Amino acid sequence: MHNLTELTGNATSHTSLSVIIKVCVVIPFFCVFLCCIVVMLRIFATNRHFLDTSRYILFAYMLINDTLQILSSVILFLLVMCLVTFPTVYCVPLLLLSTSTFMNTTLILATMSLERYVAIIYPLQRPAAWRSDRIWIIILSIWFLSFIFPMIEYSIGERDPAVDILSTPVLCKAIYINSSPIQALFQAAVNILFFAVVSVVILFTYIQILLKTRKMRQDKVSASKAKHTVLLHGFQLLLCMLAFTLPITESIMAPHVSWPPEDIAFFNYFCFILIPRFLSPLIYGFRDQTLRDCFGKTFLCCSNKANPV
Repeated sequence: MHNLTELTGNATSHTSLSVIIKVCVVIPFFCVFLCCIVVMLRIFATNRHFLDTSRYILFAYMLINDTLQILSSVILFLLVMCLVTFPTVYCVPLLLLSTSTFMNTTLILATMSLERYVAIIYPLQRPAAWRSDRIWIIILSIWFLSFIFPMIEYSIGERDPAVDILSTPVLCKAIYINSSPIQALFQAAVNILFFAVVSVVILFTYIQILLKTRKMRQDKVSASKAKHTVLLHGFQLLLCMLAFTLPITESIMAPHVSWPPEDIAFFNYFCFILIPRFLSPLIYGFRDQTLRDCFGKTFLCCSNKANPV
């Protein structure tokens, strides 16, 4: 009995240490990401000319969306790691926010590619919807599409009569809330549809800009930059799609490593969800020369304030 108690205590201690390590890895990572995003948003807020350009407005919107996505993802991660349970009525909004912002990213990438296409194909007579003072209409449409499909998914599932959504505590994981086969089928169909449409849009805009570049005799530099920007959106889409490799990587890793299932799940979550989401906006932001210059000035001002002469 003494040995059994000692083994149980050691297992509990190991589990607690594992949870602490995971939390200590995720929280600083999120804080660094949040600091970079806050600096970028501050640059947008203090430089009015950014808000007069549709491309930068869409990029600022992507920063806000990715922040909400990572924030909801980290909150859900911490709740699951600490085995916190609460009624479904409080869990569904968190899962809805996480799912809709994830889908939102793909639509933003498609929209930003289309914006570059419009800017190159119609440089002098841009359609009204793509002007900086009207771009909010497109943004609201993106939000609507991103929310409507997850809401349908949560509505079509069969509810367990033994679970009261107002009082029965549950672990806040999508697999527990969306447990019916029809929900899994609907989610797979929507994800395939979204990524297929966005892939086609990015490919179409890249080919059109490429063809336009060959015909242009002037302003080839702008067209070339637009072409590279669309390629970058394609790379960002690939980063987003890494999230769908989780079941594959988990099945591949399980027979070859001696880690517990929760450690494998954490490794995949960190490598294929957090890091790609962290890199995507930063790669795009630091690639832009204007934003890079503003970053340099911001950090230079901060260093001068920290070290006054």
